Amino acid sequence: MGRKITVAVTTLNQWALDFEGNMARILQSILEAKDMGASYRTGPELEVCGYSCEDHFRETDTFLHSWETLVEIMMSPICENMLVDVGMPVMHQNVAYNCRVAFFNRQLLLIRPKMAMCDDGNYRESRWFTAWTKSLRTEEYLLPRLITKHTGQETVPFGDAVIATRDTCIGYEICEELWNVRSKHIEMSLSGVELIVNGSGSYMELRKAHITNDLICNASFKAGGAYLFSNLRGCDGQRVYFNGCSAIALNGDLLARGKQFALQDVEVILATIDLEEIRAYRVSLRSRCSAAAGAVTYPRIRCDFEMSTHSDIFKISTPPLQLTNHTPEEEIALGPACWLWDYLRRSGQGGFFLPLSGGVDSSSSATIVYSMCQQIVHAVELGDAQVLYDIRKILADTDYTPINAAALCNRLLVTCFMGSVNSSKETRCRAAQLASQLGSYHIEISIDLAVNALLSIFNAVTGLTPVFRTQGGCARQNLALQNIQSRIRMVLAYIFAQLMLWVRNRPGGLLVLGSSNVDESLRGYLTKYDCSSADINPIGGISKTDLRRFLAYAREKFNLPVLESIIDAPPTAELEPLLANGELLQTDEEDMGMSYAELSEFGRLRKQFFCGPYSMFCRLMATWKNGLSPKEVAEKVKHFFRCYAINRHKMTVLTPSVHAENYSPDDNRFDHRPFLYRANWSWQFKAIDDEIDKLQPIYTPSTQMRPKSDELLLSVDTSVSTAGLPSIDNQPWKKPSGYSKLHVNVLGKIKDRTGIPV
Repeated sequence: MGRKITVAVTTLNQWALDFEGNMARILQSILEAKDMGASYRTGPELEVCGYSCEDHFRETDTFLHSWETLVEIMMSPICENMLVDVGMPVMHQNVAYNCRVAFFNRQLLLIRPKMAMCDDGNYRESRWFTAWTKSLRTEEYLLPRLITKHTGQETVPFGDAVIATRDTCIGYEICEELWNVRSKHIEMSLSGVELIVNGSGSYMELRKAHITNDLICNASFKAGGAYLFSNLRGCDGQRVYFNGCSAIALNGDLLARGKQFALQDVEVILATIDLEEIRAYRVSLRSRCSAAAGAVTYPRIRCDFEMSTHSDIFKISTPPLQLTNHTPEEEIALGPACWLWDYLRRSGQGGFFLPLSGGVDSSSSATIVYSMCQQIVHAVELGDAQVLYDIRKILADTDYTPINAAALCNRLLVTCFMGSVNSSKETRCRAAQLASQLGSYHIEISIDLAVNALLSIFNAVTGLTPVFRTQGGCARQNLALQNIQSRIRMVLAYIFAQLMLWVRNRPGGLLVLGSSNVDESLRGYLTKYDCSSADINPIGGISKTDLRRFLAYAREKFNLPVLESIIDAPPTAELEPLLANGELLQTDEEDMGMSYAELSEFGRLRKQFFCGPYSMFCRLMATWKNGLSPKEVAEKVKHFFRCYAINRHKMTVLTPSVHAENYSPDDNRFDHRPFLYRANWSWQFKAIDDEIDKLQPIYTPSTQMRPKSDELLLSVDTSVSTAGLPSIDNQPWKKPSGYSKLHVNVLGKIKDRTGIPV
């Protein structure tokens, strides 16, 4: 009949500037698609060179090597009688473009440049590429000599055009163009394009996997036709994890979708589409037909190729797919674990070293490594030869085959409890139990000798010895004594990471894992160059709340009963002396002056909703008014911004972590802000105080029992009572003007982390 076509989208785990490896994976995907019966193959964005080349896109070498790689792909017999397009950078008239390059039987058909750059979140595409703005126009691109030598072609169309085969028409969007408010798929569909193809580089954020599915389904529902979406997967050299989910949609229904998380380097997703379904669907949309009758016409590049066959009457079209997305807890278990695997196998190191305190954060890092081991064992059981090759190379054991996650964890993960006189028996016990249940190679050391040695040096120079606040010391002494413990742990972590494989008669070294969460980084509740300073951090983009939920999930999923006691234990740094009965004096939330739930709320308002101090106060007044007075809300907001300002400098040395939360304070790419602030926020805080004065006549104190901090975040009642009630502190309302007494009081209250007034 000649109306059914089989098309393939691909998910690839590419690596920036790994031209040889990238080419091999592209060719493998083409071969698999061809063997599965596809007549057309498309792939992810910039798959030839890797998406995260960044400033290497300013090097002409990157463009040259991309063309060299393309020649090898085009000339391969694997690509014969198959329509293929790949993603690569192309320089046209001294301007760099992010392009799709389509070819058929060793002949280039079209170079289609990206028409909308992405500069949100972790993306900075406009730093390297320029958007093609000549809509519906093409120009002649003069091909490099190395291409002409093999194809005989001197030029190829470059610009906004579509490809017309004998039986259908293919048009392109590239990544951001799907998200753009002026997406091109509507115009193309009105011009008769039946297959919209998108090569993407979309990364993981918790709770966001559904967005891409919604977009491509909505695009095909509104415009009619098929939408083919290919995405990268894995860590290609940066802080993000590209999250796969390559998919094919038809007329609003999802037909096929690839895995979001997997160790598999190449995944091919196919669907068989009846072109008559597209045509019938579009004809039934009468308003669409009216719009199409007057639509602009796209330049069409002819390709003498039939994607369908005349004997397809027995071919079954792919039915719609019912999809269930991962829960956030599953995303944490799988995403960072896959990111760790890519980093480990590409770094040339032999495993991980983790300071394991027995708290939620370090336990989460350890459990994520265990999840990675589970995935390795599963991949090997499924026959993944690449994973087996990689794990044998990492362990320097050519005969090893992993069959048990705990046994593999013992070879890949060294955990270390770095105790001190301030450590409790409970945390030591929890760390040991978790290590036993995970199977990690576990050691225990005491840092007291090192701490005392450094204090002896200080005493020899100054004649003074600092003491904790419970022993009569000041805030500066107390903080210095805590920080020295933290920093010694970092130094010891690197010593042991470099030498533990020597101890175990294996070559190489270990990567040091960090375990500070996104909330503590935002607040600055960490010591600069302590155990938060590591090689990589699997949980640095995840909130404390989500980590607790993840551990609850992992307790059942991985049969780790000790996690229950770890979740229930109060978070503590254990850097100050214990009470006489051995109980904790110090807890994280008391130290921070805010709960983790409040901190998450501050983080979302600051980053996601772009709130400064005044805007944050106004929003939280509506949310928290049933539990807190305006003054109390104001003090919480001010305290957060003081701490944030004083500690922002720590973000400049934050350990690289996998991006997972959209209020991350990562200073490297995601959150561009100063690291030297005026910490008293005098103008901003005065605006808050002025607003409090205005609220005095209308504020109604709550007579209900004050909710817990976690409950504050669930309050959505924004009604305000207008009953005439006494004002706050029984002070009459006054119209603010100039610098009031409240403004001066703010300046006097602000102190930095050492207790010294700012």
